[in-house]
Amino acid sequence: MLWRGTAAVLGLVVFGVGATPAHAATVRSKQWHLTSMHAEEIWQRSTGKGVTIALIDTGVKAVPELSGRLVGGSDFPGAGTAGNKNGGTTTAAVIAGTGKGPGGQESAYGLAPGAKIMPLNISDGYTGKGSLADQEKAVNAGLAPALRHAADSDAKIISVSVSLPVLAFDTSPEVRDAVAYAMAKGKLVFAGVGYASYLDDQVVNSPASLPGVVGVTAIDSKLTRIKGTGVGQNVDIAAPGTEIVSACAGSTGLCRTKSTEVAAALAAASAALVWSEHPDWTRNQVLRVLLNTIAGPSDGAVRNDFIGYGAVRPLRALKTPGDPGPRDEYPLDDYTSPTPTPTPTPSAATPAPAPSASAGTPDLASGAGTDGHSTGFRIALGVCAAGLLCLAVGTPLLVADHRRRRSADRRTAWPTGPGGTGGPPASTVPMPAGRHQQR
Repeated sequence: MLWRGTAAVLGLVVFGVGATPAHAATVRSKQWHLTSMHAEEIWQRSTGKGVTIALIDTGVKAVPELSGRLVGGSDFPGAGTAGNKNGGTTTAAVIAGTGKGPGGQESAYGLAPGAKIMPLNISDGYTGKGSLADQEKAVNAGLAPALRHAADSDAKIISVSVSLPVLAFDTSPEVRDAVAYAMAKGKLVFAGVGYASYLDDQVVNSPASLPGVVGVTAIDSKLTRIKGTGVGQNVDIAAPGTEIVSACAGSTGLCRTKSTEVAAALAAASAALVWSEHPDWTRNQVLRVLLNTIAGPSDGAVRNDFIGYGAVRPLRALKTPGDPGPRDEYPLDDYTSPTPTPTPTPSAATPAPAPSASAGTPDLASGAGTDGHSTGFRIALGVCAAGLLCLAVGTPLLVADHRRRRSADRRTAWPTGPGGTGGPPASTVPMPAGRHQQR
């Protein structure tokens, strides 16, 4: 994939944002990302039934919202060593939560409540000791065999929730080969691009940086990219990734989450919805339709290095999928399918821009473009422009962000009990940063 220099325009054209339900506050009414995607209308067409997603994370607890959704879990080297051994519960619930909490009480939904989750458990690298290289080794020891297991399974989609920075290390050959193996087996692989730098360095975490993997970044309720997320040619698409209300393994049963891995889970769920509706399609066709129905950058560019081609719109993909294109040609240009179609079609080379707003769902909201740079970036520029202590200011910012090298869920447990309907009070305190911190 060639690097494309673009302005940092991070807004989206249109993204199906509807009004919050008018009824009294419920858990569902606080799931803004499902309201944005018009989930109820989606579920009239598809729930993801018949599609299994292999979720590579640190472990999934069988909470009520995931009853009947979990199949064939397996442990790999490092499983059970993470600070939060049930970190994948949140991600799994974001995909396939049924909305039924303890005792059948109303609770959080996933985007594809009919899909199945195959938990593949590995280490997140946070062993509490050792060097960065030791942490990398701990993750890769489980990630490579988990990817191969998923490739050999009945799962059509793989969502990876554990990532590694590529600032300091090269991706291990075992993980690179495992990704290639999964791609050759026709799997659709999603991974969060991670957190790189508030100075918007060109960095995307592994395995999102590997050929064929769909690198997913996170956007907020204003449809703009979350500051500090990965930037680069391997950012492919965006999905909601902050203030995501879901079931979790915490003591109250509900959490608010922020991470690019949750965004990747929503992208994977979007693919499951489409694949369920079109079970005869290949991985390539499902992804092509997601790309062709995407909400692109608001400046009219086909893509940029901050939000990729734009935000996924599963309802648009279900209602007006268009031509899915060749079965054997991968639609992203960083990977060539082993058996490409002899005569490629133009639609396979570069995804078409999103359809105009007039073709969309009612109550669409416009995503206003921004320059996308963080406060830290502007401060550093201002200091540099004045000729004062540029290195002294810029270097600590880079170092501080590098220490946040792994994707960080910031989960806040709600004080209501499992299945409760109250929202988070103003006094809630965010949980410590870290991909799998104890909630």
